[in-house]
Amino acid sequence: MIVVGFDPGYHRVGWGVVASEGRAKISALDFGCIETSAAEDLPERLLAIYLAAKKILKTHAPKFVVIEKLYFAQNSTTALKVSEARGVLLLATAELKIPVLELTNSQIKQGMTGYGSAKKFQMQEMVRLVFGLKEKVSSDDAADALACAYVGLVRSRKI
Repeated sequence: MIVVGFDPGYHRVGWGVVASEGRAKISALDFGCIETSAAEDLPERLLAIYLAAKKILKTHAPKFVVIEKLYFAQNSTTALKVSEARGVLLLATAELKIPVLELTNSQIKQGMTGYGSAKKFQMQEMVRLVFGLKEKVSSDDAADALACAYVGLVRSRKI
């Protein structure tokens, strides 16, 4: 089973593709970041995110997608822009008729590290260990997206 995870943002969207190979093994197939330029207006940035996400989804044909839910208590301007980016990710999945599982940041951290308040470096190291990577994933966003997909896949097995 293939699952895609997205860590939404409007400057960078992390994405990760994981696959289960039987009951025991989950592997990282692909990951990266969709990056947009601050020089572009928000509508152009959202279009770039939408088109790139759609291409990733068509390429990997996941059984479902896991998208991180948002929680912002500090900066409402950032929250709105990230919500808009999250909206185009949801649009891409809906258009391709791919089911979506939404998880909070703390659910992802808890599922990946066993600690719901894990720090970025802890998440990156756990992603490296779980997937048997030689080096840590250099982008926090891509590591978070892999963790998102991993936790979603593990949760789906328990249902």
